[in-house]
Amino acid sequence: MDDTALPEVDFEDCAQQAIDSLPPELRDYMSNVAIVIEDEPPGGQPLLGLYQGVPLTRRSSSYIAVAPDKISIYRGPLERYFGADRDRLREEIRHVVLHEVAHHFGISDERLREMGRY
Repeated sequence: MDDTALPEVDFEDCAQQAIDSLPPELRDYMSNVAIVIEDEPPGGQPLLGLYQGVPLTRRSSSYIAVAPDKISIYRGPLERYFGADRDRLREEIRHVVLHEVAHHFGISDERLREMGRY
């Protein structure tokens, strides 16, 4: 075994740290959403993460008994792009998680660009 191999990055731990970094009032508003780590995006799409669900801003009183929204973080592309620098990989995982959480709150990619947070 190569002693110079870079240590593995714990994607689940990085994702949880990103959620924990949110102000408590935002964390408390997160509702019915699961964060999962997957190997690759569907259909070979060029994605690092994906939010699937009904954003909080679009939920109505009829939003009951539904499957959780899903935030997927894609290990393969993140490791290919940033895996040579473990600190950068951790930063990018955090960025992707927070980006997808923004979608959960109803913030579009366009608005994230305007805010300098894309």
